[in-house]
Amino acid sequence: MNASRTARERARAELTTEIKASAREQLARVGPEGLSLRAVARELGMVSSALYRYFPNRDALLTALITDAYDAVGEATEQAVGSHTEPWHQWHAGCHAVRDWATTYPREYALIYGSPVPGYHAPQETVPPASRVALALFEPVRTGYATDALTVDTTAVPDNPPLTTKLPQQLQALTAQLHTTAPQRSPMPPEPLLARMLIAWSQLFGMISFELFGHFVGSVDPSEEFFAHATSQMARFIGFAPP
Repeated sequence: MNASRTARERARAELTTEIKASAREQLARVGPEGLSLRAVARELGMVSSALYRYFPNRDALLTALITDAYDAVGEATEQAVGSHTEPWHQWHAGCHAVRDWATTYPREYALIYGSPVPGYHAPQETVPPASRVALALFEPVRTGYATDALTVDTTAVPDNPPLTTKLPQQLQALTAQLHTTAPQRSPMPPEPLLARMLIAWSQLFGMISFELFGHFVGSVDPSEEFFAHATSQMARFIGFAPP
């Protein structure tokens, strides 16, 4: 009985993998807005009713693809950051891991960091996978601040203008969210430092998107040297001291 059930579960897992692989190929041809369960079923030689037992609608399939993509880039970043102990190297390794994953899987990157899919609203279950890469890149900031390995040189990059009325509240809420992920790790970085982290975070993904979507053509294309230079500048901006 148990062996039979295990075999069924294994067969279901294998077919689920095939369905998602076919869906990714379809994404490359028609984009997420054109994703069709019927087309995926035809590609796999299945009847639509059989596929609906695995994914009841397009949004369920999209959610699975989005979750897989977030988990993949998150895992790559976690492994890269975890392979170093020095915050400076952790930051650089994490940034390059995100870029390497994005350039290897550009359609998956576009799915999660590109334009929103019309008519699709991501469910709450996508939030933990989406947070993995952010938390991985935040780890060297938290570690560096806790060990005094991270200091902000406000003479080189002053905190001016100061944080406005609403921004500190937003950053305090972010601090509370981050603290729940690892409450034993304290103290948390102060709000101005979190603001710098968010600036660097948005610049990181802006650079990657510019590269993938062809906006560096005619300027810094290929962009490997520019990316390495920019990540070092961002590291200094956040407060990482070169080893």
